[in-house]
This record gives sequence, structure tokens and C-alpha cells, in this order.
Amino acid sequence: MNVRLENVVKKYGDVEAVRGINLELQDGKFTVLVGPSGCGKTTTLRMIAGLESVTSGQIFIGDLDVTDFEPKDRDVSMVFQNYALYPHLSVADNIAFPLMARGAKRADVQDRINDVAAALEITQLLGRKPKELSGGQQQRVAIGRAIIRQPKVFLFDEPLSNLDAKLRVEMRTELLRLQRQLGATAVYVTHDQEEAMTLSDVMVVMRDGVIAQQGKPVEVYESPIDTFVASFVGSPRMNLMNGIAANGTFVFADGLQIPVALSLSGKTTVGIRPEDVILSVDGTQGFEVLVEIIELLGPRAIVTLKARSTSLTAVVEASALSGVTEGAVVRAHFRESKLHLFGADGRRV
Repeated sequence: MNVRLENVVKKYGDVEAVRGINLELQDGKFTVLVGPSGCGKTTTLRMIAGLESVTSGQIFIGDLDVTDFEPKDRDVSMVFQNYALYPHLSVADNIAFPLMARGAKRADVQDRINDVAAALEITQLLGRKPKELSGGQQQRVAIGRAIIRQPKVFLFDEPLSNLDAKLRVEMRTELLRLQRQLGATAVYVTHDQEEAMTLSDVMVVMRDGVIAQQGKPVEVYESPIDTFVASFVGSPRMNLMNGIAANGTFVFADGLQIPVALSLSGKTTVGIRPEDVILSVDGTQGFEVLVEIIELLGPRAIVTLKARSTSLTAVVEASALSGVTEGAVVRAHFRESKLHLFGADGRRV
């Protein structure tokens, strides 16, 4: 089911938390709202759920205007960061609660409970209480409670942030598998851009209550619309260097120069992803850099560099580190086709 927001505004007194956003969430797609704390992503999700009122604008689920509907009348399910399980109920009763709250009897929904538990691989836990479960198991129960009544839209409010790193990766895979299996429309909020990149069919980057950019994750990564998106999306973050462009040359603030393909002039910011910084020990191309720190991460390494007063980050295959050691002076150059150019206003050129 499509979800559509038209000119939606949310104010808390004089503070405008969401500032007139327009957004269409496509049927059957996994849409992720991502951005720093305070950007309005959770407020937007809660307005879709009906947990926050809309100051102005409209929210549609399908063709139905649900702006003034109570949460129970919107046919959405929400999974919260803190799981919000009922401690006195068993896993089975927690999962069944949305149906039983509507008057269904446990015996009538037992098959549904069993199907959900099997899909989430928690059948053996149905008789336990939440306090007897690990964090990952509790999260699966919370998801089971959300999917048992087969709503039109699933809403996820940073549901994995309380899990350790390994379990977060596993649960991301589980969430995607379930969403694909159900063919459901899902809206997911996170501040973790890596999580947004891996989960989303459509990624919506928010800043200061507005949408900075939206699109497929690869599109946002490869063509960030401004320096905010460029620096926020990607890990390690994009190198952004301020300077002056003229006659096909970009001059860094400290005087370092590199060629740029486009005919720009005036104040410019040049961006380059760390994986597009090329290091060589005995080459002549590029400019000299000091290797400050090497962080080895299995098959690759993150290398922190200093070029005059400019700090840079490079990502290098571990097999290519020969001669690249901390304290060494090597040469660096950029893949010219991968340069990102932004004007004085921070917008992509």
C-alpha cells in the first residue's frame, strides 16, 4: 500500500520539527528515513503511525486520507526501539496480543502464531516470558507481534539500535527476508547510514526537518546533491576539500593543486570517496602525503593521511599496503572521473 505525505508540517510551539515535506512511499518497497539526531525522521514516522498529530498537511495510506485517524484505525504496525513487550505475557501471547485485543480468541489464532513463530525461528520460545529472552529474541517477538495481523504498512523506529554489531547485521538480513516474503510496504528510521544503505530500496536523507535527497541508495551514494549528503552517506565519509577553482585547476586552501575536469571558477568544494584515493610508494603521479594511521580491517585498510595541512582518508586493499607504513611519505592521486564538485553554496555542480 502506498503512503503519501503532502506538505506535512509538525510544530512543537515555535519549533518546526518537520517543515513541509512531500514524500511518496511506494507499495511493497523498503523505504529508510535516515539522518542525524533531530532531523525529523522519527517525528515523521510517528505522524504516519498517528502517534503524533499533524500541524498542517495531509497523510494518505492508499487513497484514504488518514491525517485525523486514530492509530488503531490506520492499519499499520510499529516496531519500537525498546521492543515494548508485555513482561507478564508469554512470547505466544505477546505475538497474539494485537488480534486478541480485537476480540479474537487464542485458540482461533493459534495457527497464525505458529506460522509467525516459524518464520522468525522462535517456535521453541513460545512458552517463555520476555525476561528469559536475549535482545535479539525479544526483537524477533516484537516483529512477530507487528506482522501477525498483516497490516498495510510496517513502521520500524530504530529497532536494531540496542543490539550488538553482529546481531544487528543478522537481524537486518532477517528483516529484509521477511519484508520480501510478505511483499509489505515498510518504513524504517535509523541514524546509521550504513544500515540505510544495506536495507533500503529507497533511501530518504533528512536534515533539519526537510528532505535533503531521496533515491536508490547507489544513486545517493554516487551523486550526492550537496556537501551534507556527501559527508553523511558513506563510511568512511567522503573527503571534502575547500579551495578555489580556475582554468581547470583546483587549489586547496593550503596551496596544494590538482587538475579538475570541469571548467569551474571561484570558491569550490571538491569531494572524493576514500576508495578513490590511490596511493603509490614509488610513483610520480599526484602529490606527497604523510601516512599517519593505518587501521587494518581484514581485506582492506583505512589509511589516514596528511597532505600539507589537509587531512585525507583512503581505503586500500590490504594486499596493496606494501611500503605504506605509518610515518612513511608516499604519493596520492585521485580518480578524476570520481571527483565530486560542489559550488560555493554547497550544492552539487
